[in-house]
Amino acid sequence: MTISRFLLRAGCLVAVACLNASPAMAVGLDSSSFLSTGEQATGIPEKTEKVEDSARADWRSGTYGPITSESKTDPDSLPPFGENLFTGGFRGMVADGLNSDYTIKPGDQITLRVWGGVEIESVLSVDAQGNVFLPGIGPMKVQGISNAQLDGKVRTAIQDVYPENVSVYTNLQGVQPVGVFVTGYVKNPGRYAGTPNDSMLYFLDQAGGIDQALGSYRSIKIKRNGRIISSVDLYDFLIDGEIARPQFRDGDTVVVEERGPAISVVGDVERDYRYELTSTRLNGQDVNKLARLKAGVSHVLLRGSRSDGPISRYLPIAEFREAEVRAGDEVLYSADQRDETIVVQLEGSFYGPSRYALPRNAHLGELLNAVGVPKGLTDYQSVSIRRESVKEQQAKSLEESLRRLEMTYLGTPTSTTNEASSREQEASLIQQFVEKARETEPTGRLVVARDDGEIADVRLQDGDVVTLPEVSDSLLISGEVVVPQAAVYTPGLSVMDYIKNAGGFTQHADDEQILVVRQNGAVRHAEDVNLRSGDEILVLPAPPTNNLQLAGSITQILYQVAVATKIALDL
Repeated sequence: MTISRFLLRAGCLVAVACLNASPAMAVGLDSSSFLSTGEQATGIPEKTEKVEDSARADWRSGTYGPITSESKTDPDSLPPFGENLFTGGFRGMVADGLNSDYTIKPGDQITLRVWGGVEIESVLSVDAQGNVFLPGIGPMKVQGISNAQLDGKVRTAIQDVYPENVSVYTNLQGVQPVGVFVTGYVKNPGRYAGTPNDSMLYFLDQAGGIDQALGSYRSIKIKRNGRIISSVDLYDFLIDGEIARPQFRDGDTVVVEERGPAISVVGDVERDYRYELTSTRLNGQDVNKLARLKAGVSHVLLRGSRSDGPISRYLPIAEFREAEVRAGDEVLYSADQRDETIVVQLEGSFYGPSRYALPRNAHLGELLNAVGVPKGLTDYQSVSIRRESVKEQQAKSLEESLRRLEMTYLGTPTSTTNEASSREQEASLIQQFVEKARETEPTGRLVVARDDGEIADVRLQDGDVVTLPEVSDSLLISGEVVVPQAAVYTPGLSVMDYIKNAGGFTQHADDEQILVVRQNGAVRHAEDVNLRSGDEILVLPAPPTNNLQLAGSITQILYQVAVATKIALDL
C-alpha cells in the first residue's frame, strides 16, 4: 500500500469513527417477570462504565433559568390590533339603502300604483316636512317609518277612502345620498359621499382608515348636530363581528379619537400586536380574550413599571388570569410546558407491544429490562436506535462535505486549454457524483452496542425506534461485487472468501476499501474485524480519477454515505 493511500485510508477511518456513537454502560435484559421459563431471554452481563449525564435540562429556558435581560417591548413599536381592517375593500361596497330596516327621510322617492276601483300611478317625493301627497287623498306622514312599514301604511290610507275593489303597490325607488364628515385621527380627513345605510367602516375606509400610530380603534364617535348619537368600539367587530349600524344623515360626523393606553402582547401568539385599553388597567383574563394564543401556551412573562419600581413576573397561565395588567406593560406568552411523556417504538424480535409511553428522562436500560424477548432468537449485541436528530446530523454532515467538494473543484481556475478540458471533465464527474450522493437518505442509526457486549445506557428521546434484531444465519455481500448476494454464514471464512463466492470484484471496485457493517449499525474496515452472522460486506467503488486530492475527497464522502445509509454509492 502506498503512503498516499495509507494516509487517505487513515483519514477516512477517522471520519467513520466520528459518526459512530460510543457505548458507555451495559445493562441487563431481564424479562423473567414477563415470560415463562422457556421463553426467557439470556441476560446481558452488566458493565459498569459510567454514563455522562450531567446536562438533563436547558437551564437557560424560561421555566428553569433566570428571566431574560432583554429590554421590554415598547407598545409603540408594534402594529395595532386590527391593522389590516381597512384592506378588505369597504369603499367598494356601497349600500343601496333599500333594505327593510331603512328609515324613510325627506328627499326619498316612493313609487305608488293603485288599480281597481281607482287608477293611480305616480312617483312621490318625501318633502321637507316628511310627508308624501297621495293624489285624491292628501298628505300623509312617512318620515321615520321603516321601508317594511311603508306599504301597509299607504294601503291603509288609500283603502280608508276607497274601501272596495282597490289594490295598492308601493316601492321605495331611491334614497337621498348623504355627505358624511370623517375627521380625527384618520389618514385623509374630509367629507365623503354615501347612502344613509352605509356602514361607518365604509366612510372610515374612504378616509384611508385609522392612523395606526395615533388613532383609536376603541373610541370612535358619530355626531349629529353636535350631539353624540353612537359610540363604536371596533374590537367588538374584530372579535365578535358586532358593530353599531346607525342610519346616516347628510352632515353627520365620524370622529376617530386619540389612541388610549396600550399594552404589547408578544411571544407564542399568532401575531405580535399592540392592544389598546379602554381604561388604565385590566386583568390577565381580559388579555387572554384579546390575544390569539398558539396551542400549548402555558406561561406568561409580565413586565412593566409600577410606582415602587419595575416588575418582571413569570406566571403559569392559570395564575396570570388574576394578575393586574397596566398600560405600558409587556405580556409575553410562552409555550413552556414540557411534555413529561415520550413515545418510543420497538422493532425486531420481542414480545408485547411495539410502542411504549415512557417518562421524559427514561433510559434505554429501563426499557430493555421491561421488554420480553424470545430466548435464543434475539441478537443482544446488535441493539441500535434510529433517531431523527442523528439522521439530521448525518444529512447535514454529508451536505457540508458535498458543498466543500463543489467549492474546491468547480471554482478552481485553469491556465491552459488542456487543463481546462480536463477540469471540465472532472467537474462533470463531480456534479454527477454530488447529485447521486444528495439523493441518499441517512438512516439515523445510533450505535449503542459494541462487539464486547456493552450497551450504552443512553437517555431515550421522543420518536426513537429501538431495534432488537433477530439472530441471523446469513451474511450479505453488496457493493462492487459481480453478484451481490446473501450467503449462509460459515465460521472460518474470510471476507475475501465471501467476495470470491460472489464472483469477485467488479472493474470499478476498490479492493482496499472494504467495509463490514454490523447489524447494530457500526461500520468497521474489513481488516479490523472478525466476521459474524448478520454482517454485511460492503465493497466501495474506486474514485474514477487520477487526481489524488479529488479521489481522497470522493472516498471520504463514500465512507460517509456507507455509514449513514449502508449503501455503496454507485459511481
